[in-house]
Amino acid sequence: MRILIDTNIVLDVLLRRTDFFDASYKVLKLSTLGKAETFVTASAITDIYYFLHRANKDAGKSKETIIRLLNLVAIADTTGSDIMNALSSRIIDFEDAVAGAIAKRIKAERIVTRNTKDFSNSPVPAIDPKAFLAQVSDIE
Repeated sequence: MRILIDTNIVLDVLLRRTDFFDASYKVLKLSTLGKAETFVTASAITDIYYFLHRANKDAGKSKETIIRLLNLVAIADTTGSDIMNALSSRIIDFEDAVAGAIAKRIKAERIVTRNTKDFSNSPVPAIDPKAFLAQVSDIE
């Protein structure tokens, strides 16, 4: 299964957000188990770096964390056609519209996010981590 992981899922794990850590961690772990091919957008990487650096004030440590993350996920680059598709998308938030366009282009089956309502008009269905994990266990 190919999935696009939203920024908030990665940050839940890296910043150890108590209420969300367990489910988000299990979603990321699926790639190490060979149960999901996981992607994040290129812009998500810069956002993740920003939040890590703001939290730990250490550029080297933030870069090392990004490198470790990239052992788990692949980067889905943003293309010009993704931007054009996002501009005509019915998703209100532009960044989410770009993510939806990328997810469609890379043929992701789901976008895993805690903000599913933001993706209500996405060309690829969005699902929260707990619901996604339940679906994965139903498949096995």
